[in-house]
Amino acid sequence: MTFNGNWKIDRNENYEKFMEKMGINMVKRKLAAHDNLKITIEQNGDSFHVKESSNFRTLEIDFTLGVTFDYSLADGTELSGSWKLEGDVMTGTFSRKDNGNQLITTRIVQGDELIQSYNYEGVDAKRIFKRA
Repeated sequence: MTFNGNWKIDRNENYEKFMEKMGINMVKRKLAAHDNLKITIEQNGDSFHVKESSNFRTLEIDFTLGVTFDYSLADGTELSGSWKLEGDVMTGTFSRKDNGNQLITTRIVQGDELIQSYNYEGVDAKRIFKRA
């Protein structure tokens, strides 16, 4: 279970541009860039329990690979979608409920880092976490 563990945000790449493309206002973008996000992932077969804890909120999510579920981003944007696992890469395909646009998220563990990548409307970003 490669993803299992506690992860703490280490750095971001192009995250502010990504949030801008998502329509997140400047104040929220500045706060989110320094959210001190921690993620705990527990995988049991195809089922996942994820706890996200930041300076702004704590959220627990349970999902099963391939099964659609609803999710809210920290800024309140509502999404619906699912995760799949192909080899060592976990890919989430989500649609925004407000405009139908697609957000693609991938997670991969490389060494002691969890790399979470995003693509929205042609803008790519990464958040890199270290094992806590």
